[in-house]
Amino acid sequence: MTRRRWIADEVSGDRAFLNGDHARHLTQVLRAKVGQKFEISTRNRVQLGTITRIEADRVEFELGDVVVSASPLPITVAISIFKFDRMDWAIEKCTELGVAAIVPLIAARTEAHLASAALRRVERWRRVASSASEQSRRILPPEISEPMKLDQVLALKGDARVVLSETEQERRLKSALPANAGSVVLAFGPEGGWKEAELASLESAGWTSASLGPTILRAETAVIAAVAVCASILNP
Repeated sequence: MTRRRWIADEVSGDRAFLNGDHARHLTQVLRAKVGQKFEISTRNRVQLGTITRIEADRVEFELGDVVVSASPLPITVAISIFKFDRMDWAIEKCTELGVAAIVPLIAARTEAHLASAALRRVERWRRVASSASEQSRRILPPEISEPMKLDQVLALKGDARVVLSETEQERRLKSALPANAGSVVLAFGPEGGWKEAELASLESAGWTSASLGPTILRAETAVIAAVAVCASILNP
């Protein structure tokens, strides 16, 4: 049976620890006992961990053999902020699909109340990504930055930088990605789409415009579909 994986809150030598709610979930919900073994990510590798001590809000593991794990895919997604419940879902699924980084983007058509509340939402998004990383057996969660405006996103680095646009009529995402791309950055517009000035700025900065097809997708659907296309190319 596949062992459950946990991302350590603290590491010291050959010991790792889960703290707070993380530890309480393991002991109170899953009823873990001293001597049980789990996979423990120390954020640079995964090792087999044996529980050696359980306290009210802290679980200690002794670390053992290294477990082979896949690295995150070199995909960064800049997602124009949309309704938070659906944004949470998109971040969870991007994490499961293996992206390396997620950038919440404040675009021209991002709703003002969402933009103003986004900074306070970042820690929740990081918790969502951490939980999804354990569930999907990642070695570490994606990096989730604080919200950026478009002028900051324009400078993101990648071998291929692609803006998904509903106004693009010819170029599909698959054809916009060179076969030898080592890293990819994808930018997604808000509900209501990009403004023409934003698309012009992206084009001037060297970004390539691409489409996912003739249908209009909801924001979270477009994000997941595009990441899946990229993942199939980067990790065939």
